[in-house]
Amino acid sequence: MIAHELNALDLLTVPVWIVSPHKEALVFANTAARELMQENTFSQLRKGLFSAHAQIELSMYITDLRNKRDIVEILTVNSHGQENALTCRLSIKTLAPEDDVIVFEGFEVQAVQGLKASRSANYQRKKQGFYARFFQTNTAPMLLIDPSREGLIVDANLAAMNFYGYSHEVICQKHTWEINELGRHVLPVMHEVARLPGGHKPLNFVHKLADGSTRHVQTYAGPIEIYGERLMLCIIHDITEQKRLEQELERAAMHDELTGLLNRRQFYQLTEQSQTPHLALTQDYSLLLIDTDRFKSINDLYGHLKGDEVLCALSRTLEAHARKGDLVFRWGGEEFVLLLPRTPLDTAMTIAETLRASVAKISIAGLPRFTVSIGVARHEQNESIDELFKRVDDALYKAKNDGRNRVLAA
Repeated sequence: MIAHELNALDLLTVPVWIVSPHKEALVFANTAARELMQENTFSQLRKGLFSAHAQIELSMYITDLRNKRDIVEILTVNSHGQENALTCRLSIKTLAPEDDVIVFEGFEVQAVQGLKASRSANYQRKKQGFYARFFQTNTAPMLLIDPSREGLIVDANLAAMNFYGYSHEVICQKHTWEINELGRHVLPVMHEVARLPGGHKPLNFVHKLADGSTRHVQTYAGPIEIYGERLMLCIIHDITEQKRLEQELERAAMHDELTGLLNRRQFYQLTEQSQTPHLALTQDYSLLLIDTDRFKSINDLYGHLKGDEVLCALSRTLEAHARKGDLVFRWGGEEFVLLLPRTPLDTAMTIAETLRASVAKISIAGLPRFTVSIGVARHEQNESIDELFKRVDDALYKAKNDGRNRVLAA
C-alpha cells in the first residue's frame, strides 16, 4: 500500500482505519470509517462499551500479523444514532513514509451454519468419550454456551465451577451476560464472537465471581458441534495479575515518580494533533510554564529531601488550582506545565496570578517560603506545540530576569 492509494479507499462501503502501531496514532480513515467515528478518536473506539481485543498495545500484534495469523478486534462505533459492536479484521501493510501500519477493516461475518437451530435445552453431557474427558479434566475453566438463548451456559467443567464459585446446577442457570461486567451490553459482542471464524485471537473481558469480586479474563470462544448440538465453547484464562502489572507499567510510563503528576512524554502524546479531540483542544487553550524560584539554593542549603518536599507541595497546589479538564505536568526538575483547554489569555493570566499568590503562602517546616515565576501563552491557529512552548518559555525567562515571583504573558 502506498500513500496515493489511500483516497481510493473512500470508494469502499466497508470502514477502513489505518493506524501506526508504535505511536498508536490514526494515519487514515476512509469515509465509511469517519461516519462511524463521529467525534471519537480511534483509541476511544478500541476502549468503548462493546470493544474487545487481545492486546492493549497494537505493536504487540506485529509479529503475529507478519506471520499471517488471523487477528480480529471488536470496536465500539456509532451507527443509526446508537453505539454498536463492529468486528474488524487486522492486517499489516507498509505505507511510506511509515514503516509498518495496521489496517482495521470492518466486515460482516456470516452466521455459523445452523447456529440458531440449537437444541441445547436437550443437551446432556455424556459421561464417557473424548469430549467428556477433555472437558472435565482440563485445568482451564471452560464453559459451553448457547448464543441463540442469550448466551445461556449449558455446561461448565470443574475448573470453571472452582473459578466462578458456583455449583454446576447454579452456573448452568446463568447467562454469560450475568458473569460479565458489561451485563446485557455484552450481548452484541457475544453474537459477534459467536459468528467469528475459528482460530482468531482471544479477547479480554472482566468477569464477576460468586463472591462479588471481579477478575480480568482472556477468553477464547468458538463454535463447536457436540452431540449433534451447535454451541459455542469458551475457554477462560485469568489474566488479572498480568493486567495489574500492565496498568502499573502504563501509569509509570505516563506519570512522574516523585510527584505523581503527568510527565513530559505524556504531554507530547496528548497534544499530538491526532489526540486533540480527546483534550477538547479544538478551541482556545493556553499553557502555563511554572518554575520554582532559586530551587538550586533550596537543594544546596537544605538538602535534596527538602527540595523534594517543595516539589511535592507545589504539585499539590497546582492540582488544587486546576479546574475540571485542566492537566498538570511535571516538565522536569523544578519546572511544571499547566495546560488549560478552552481558555483565552486573560483567563489564563488570572489563573496564573492566583496560583503565584497561593504558592507564596505555602509553609513547609524547616524551610523558608518560596515563590514561582510563570510564563503564559495562548495557542495560536496553526501553531505547533513546539512553537507555542518556545513562546511560553521566553515569557518565563523574562519573568525570572525581571525579578522572579511574577507572571508574564508571551
